Amino acid sequence: MFVDEAEIYVRSGKGGDGMMHFHREKYVSRGGPDGGDGGRGGDLILKVDRRLNTLAQFRHISRFIAEDGQNGGPNNMTGRSAEDKIVLVPAGTIVRDAVTNDLIGDLINEGQELIVARGGRGGRGNTHFVTPSYQAPRVAEKGAPAEERRLKLELKLIADVGIVGVPNAGKSSFLAAVTNARPKIADYPFTTIEPNLGVAELDLDHTLVLSDIPGLIEGAHMGVGLGDSFLRHIQRTKVILHLLDGLAEDPIADFDQTNQEMALFDEKLIEKPQLVAFNKMDIPEAAERWPEVEKFLKRKGYQAMPISAATGQNVRDVLWKLYEMLQNVPEELPTESLPVYLPKEDPRKFEITKDAEGDWVVRGVSIERAAKMTFWEHSGSVRRFQTLLRTLGIEDALRDAGVQNGDTVMIGDDFEMEWIE
Repeated sequence: MFVDEAEIYVRSGKGGDGMMHFHREKYVSRGGPDGGDGGRGGDLILKVDRRLNTLAQFRHISRFIAEDGQNGGPNNMTGRSAEDKIVLVPAGTIVRDAVTNDLIGDLINEGQELIVARGGRGGRGNTHFVTPSYQAPRVAEKGAPAEERRLKLELKLIADVGIVGVPNAGKSSFLAAVTNARPKIADYPFTTIEPNLGVAELDLDHTLVLSDIPGLIEGAHMGVGLGDSFLRHIQRTKVILHLLDGLAEDPIADFDQTNQEMALFDEKLIEKPQLVAFNKMDIPEAAERWPEVEKFLKRKGYQAMPISAATGQNVRDVLWKLYEMLQNVPEELPTESLPVYLPKEDPRKFEITKDAEGDWVVRGVSIERAAKMTFWEHSGSVRRFQTLLRTLGIEDALRDAGVQNGDTVMIGDDFEMEWIE
């Protein structure tokens, strides 16, 4: 089954916790701090694999979670960092945030990688908190929390040539005649209900990748007949092969309709090089109409060739003409992945509000992250967190807001403290 849209949940690995530990050895009564650091959590990475041509695998598995880093140990032993989690996607996959719809990346090149969730760094052990006046720190950090998000994946097939036309123009028959693709073929409209991809071998050294796009009908750019879902697949193609049905009631009207639908969906589509193939020339009625259609297309500036997909008439000539047109298409610069997780605002910013129960609630990227990395059972770690409250200006802001002794102060949704001057 061809699937060109999917939504998945991704989460990176949490960083391992740093350790609070003091050296223990026979005849050494007061060993110094030797708590090791935690290991880094694994990144969640999307990677292009050209062997894939659909997002169907995400219908069955839609949750991807990287491993956490291991905790630090005694004797300054650092916890093992986790392996990155790599999720394979087909070339042509566009990645968006499922909540905001922001574009995260565009994956088109073989082996291209995109980090969509970064693993948390490991927490520091108590050896990092030694100072001349504080020789036995009872302080350590938890690992940084994992990043998680929902992603929307959208596939746009990458092909050299996109085959377009009205339903039953013979697109699937042409693709089957020139490649090993086996699309469904029958004598009724909308035989093709999903794009088909095939490789045509012109000779030992020359190949073409062709995509058969389901028939376009009036209103396709607005989604009629799922047209908008299919139109996006020709946005990636370099050259368009426009097939006309030689037995249609009005082939010229069909030609105009298809071009109009492409232009309404994306005006750049109509600017792509286009070769017109007048199909079904093996039938006398179509052969009689060819001179009139050829004259019209030449007057409009289009290159046109008569073919028969059923008998193979002129099919090889069309392929070589398409290859020639491809050589004249300017090479586009490789598209690189867009940077991920660029902060849109200062992460040190915070806001203070009151909830329905009258408790103070402090929210902010840095302070909530620090709270998750604090060992609340260690007095030294708690004092360090209190210092951070002062450094970020949260203590002064709470006083200005009117906090009183005994009030409850929430850091995000998970951490509760009692205010004591």
